[in-house]
Amino acid sequence: MTDVSELKKQLLMLKQEYANRIDKIEDHIHHPQDDLNEHWDDQAVAMRQNEMRKRLLIEAKEEIGYINHALECIETGDYGQCEECGEDIDPKRLEAVPYATLCMQHAP
Repeated sequence: MTDVSELKKQLLMLKQEYANRIDKIEDHIHHPQDDLNEHWDDQAVAMRQNEMRKRLLIEAKEEIGYINHALECIETGDYGQCEECGEDIDPKRLEAVPYATLCMQHAP
């Protein structure tokens, strides 16, 4: 049997980690370290780093969306059920990926 309260704690901790990551990335994007005074080569590296940060920001926001969905499912009593077939998701899968919404058979 899955301990939903423990998984909820894990989801809330993950959500906080991603929120902290988002704050740091946004700070780097909005407050670059004086990019205009760098050499051309350094500016090119800074641009690549900013693109990477933007991709990481998008991924972190997506992860928070998955986590929020899982938390909503806990509240509605649907947590741990495959959204494709309605069967229970293996507890080991939920321990590994607490925001999983699909059983192993339907996971991509």
